[in-house]
Amino acid sequence: MRQTRREFLRAAASAGVAMCGCDWALAQQAGALPRGPTIINGERVRTIDMHAHILVPEVWELIEGYEQAESDIGAFLRSPMAPRLTSIDGRLEDMDRQGIDIQALTLHFQHQHDWAQPELADAIARLLNERMAEVVAMHPDRLVGLGGVSLQHPELAVEQLDYLMQELDLRGVMMTTLIGDEEISAPRFDPFWTRAEELEAVIFIHPEASFGDAGGRFAGAGALGNTIGMPLDTTVAMSHMIFSGFLDRHPRIRIVWSHGGGYLPSYIGRSDNCALRTSGCQGIEKTPSEYLRQLWYDTVVYSADNLAHLISEVGADRIVLGTDYPFPIAAEDPVGDALAVDGLSDDELVAILGNTAAELLKL
Repeated sequence: MRQTRREFLRAAASAGVAMCGCDWALAQQAGALPRGPTIINGERVRTIDMHAHILVPEVWELIEGYEQAESDIGAFLRSPMAPRLTSIDGRLEDMDRQGIDIQALTLHFQHQHDWAQPELADAIARLLNERMAEVVAMHPDRLVGLGGVSLQHPELAVEQLDYLMQELDLRGVMMTTLIGDEEISAPRFDPFWTRAEELEAVIFIHPEASFGDAGGRFAGAGALGNTIGMPLDTTVAMSHMIFSGFLDRHPRIRIVWSHGGGYLPSYIGRSDNCALRTSGCQGIEKTPSEYLRQLWYDTVVYSADNLAHLISEVGADRIVLGTDYPFPIAAEDPVGDALAVDGLSDDELVAILGNTAAELLKL
């Protein structure tokens, strides 16, 4: 009987197996980090991390003095995380250790600054995007950038998207699930989404776990705002996109969801059941589970079984590698996470490790 990948990984880890072709690559991945290049069937595979944050400290000079500044990035600028969020040399060293060839840099999610009025908002976005372009230009063979827009001002966001993609060669944007207290799928934001479709922009969506008064339930042990609040935030935003008709209005939008799409792919059957039986879930063109295959997802789900289930729900061609770099909750061995999933073909593995991201990012 042919060994599963997981069985091979366990055996290789204990026995120090070294082989050629795909088996050699699996043995290589089983060992302790750092890892070398990923080889599948004798071919080197380009690996791309689609979920890696960066902080732009220079924004502080623009927002200092506003009451929202401290909760946006002030605390992070003083935290032990700041060096890892800002050091490019340290980032490249970590990429080498993890066997990551390219990172798609995504702004730290608290760089949304969605409270800013138009003039300030435009200055913030320009600084963020130009700084991102400068960082990418330092190492264009290792880094690609996703910028930011001021979605609270949709027409301005369109102009910003044009600038960052057409002038700065960034490949899209990172945004959070809420703008103020509005879902990003709200109809007033449609001008931005229409332009994003036209430009084939990659939109990487990251939660902020903002639940207003209900957020008080996350108090207590367990860091619940992070451990369950983040994926729950994503679940809510995705559900609004489906049931509001957003994905019918924007069928070509290239959205990548962080943290494997939260909880929705694991329990999408309940949404399908509601669409079948309840009028409040109807009025959309497809079943909710069909919309899942219209989107993309990273691999940050923390176990091979979880990743296998996500793949079974959305398809291997909708999965991209992710780490959530550089936070403590990040996946430390993203390549190994993908290789540990049983039953994937070599083509599916290559797609997850980098080919799908390369197609999205036009690399």
